[in-house]
Amino acid sequence: MGAVIGALFGVGLLLVWSGARGSRAAPRPRVRTERMREMLLQAGLTSVSPLQLGMLQAGSAVVVLLLSLVVTGSVSVSGIFAVFGAAGPRLIVARLRNRRMSDRRELWPEVVDNLTSGVRAGLSLPEALSAVGVRGPEQLREPFRRFGSDYRTSGKFDDSLNRLKAALADPVGDRVCESLRVAREVGGTDLGRLLLTLSGFLREDARTRAELLARQSWSVNAARMAVAAPWLVLVLLATQRETLAAYDSPTGTMILLIGAVLSVAAYRLMVRIGRLPEDRRVLR
Repeated sequence: MGAVIGALFGVGLLLVWSGARGSRAAPRPRVRTERMREMLLQAGLTSVSPLQLGMLQAGSAVVVLLLSLVVTGSVSVSGIFAVFGAAGPRLIVARLRNRRMSDRRELWPEVVDNLTSGVRAGLSLPEALSAVGVRGPEQLREPFRRFGSDYRTSGKFDDSLNRLKAALADPVGDRVCESLRVAREVGGTDLGRLLLTLSGFLREDARTRAELLARQSWSVNAARMAVAAPWLVLVLLATQRETLAAYDSPTGTMILLIGAVLSVAAYRLMVRIGRLPEDRRVLR
């Protein structure tokens, strides 16, 4: 009897553990896809889906693999370059995203100033937001222009504001939109003061971030060159087939794998150490 109870207890623990593990593991692909979709939106690639980016990475890996095999004739070296080729499109998207977010960080104070002047001039909140699509910064006009058209069509402020937040995909945009939503729902006379204070904070943050990036740019570029230098040497060695033959041996392949792992780890560590804190979208 004791053995049966122990077996049932063990099966129960196994089921609880597997259920908890399944509940944690199931959302991970969805979360990863949502993050990739948000990164594509922030990079300005609204017509590219995460699946298309994955297919582009796979195609890039195949092209680099075939070209490396034709040029070098080394399977191990071609495989390493194919892995780097697969990471290329995502790195390009990340670079576009960082540059676009940096440019937007400089423009948001002007957007907030436009909203402040519109509110103080007596415009309604939908009118003030729509006016940004006409008088705001050129890079941010299109989402606000679509908001104005959407609001005139539907007349639903909350739904139009949610679509504006999704199109902007920006933490500052989330804060501005939620501030306007609360002001419309509960009323109050402090919205102009709140927007003016937010504009000052955004300008100070952009100024401080620009100074830090300027000071650390030389060290970041030096670290990138240090990571890329061994692989540039390997590209130069690709012209000598006798030298590349050594990398097709088990020892040579292991050296390449260890070097690739160390390079990726060093690059990720460098990016993590040099990364400045970024606002997260907690109000989406």
